Amino acid sequence: MTDRGLTHLDPLGRARMVDVTPKEQTHRRAIARGLVRMTTETTDLVAKGAISKGDVLSVARVAGIQAAKRASDQIPLCHPVMVGAVLVNFRIEDTFIEVESQVETVDRTGVEMEALTAVSVACLTIYDMCKSVDRAMVIGEIALWEKTGGRSGTYKRDGETAPVAPD
Repeated sequence: MTDRGLTHLDPLGRARMVDVTPKEQTHRRAIARGLVRMTTETTDLVAKGAISKGDVLSVARVAGIQAAKRASDQIPLCHPVMVGAVLVNFRIEDTFIEVESQVETVDRTGVEMEALTAVSVACLTIYDMCKSVDRAMVIGEIALWEKTGGRSGTYKRDGETAPVAPD
């Protein structure tokens, strides 16, 4: 809830899409991250490109990009935005793969949902491609790390490490 109340409800309490037409178009960016926890053996196979379904990270990257462009098709009250750029990157550690997305636009509403959707679908794709060797994988810790632009300004998650660098 904000100081303006529940923005996705009309005065009668029915769901509605917020009217963004009076807002100015501004440059907006969102960064999201998530983790796929797995065995060391699985991360080794991914790093070596030895998963039988193919190049896990390349497929997950494309899946995340596609997902960002279609976020409003999956989230009922999410505005469709003209996505200007999507980056999806990975960091492989011993027992997890970190997925990070960065989405940018010049529009009347932000791209937080697009960034979160990109991370979620990229994580699901990693799971799908690796499940034959590790069904115990866990997807989690999906969160918004940063957003810029718009009326609410900049948000940065406190006390955390910097985003993964593009590869």
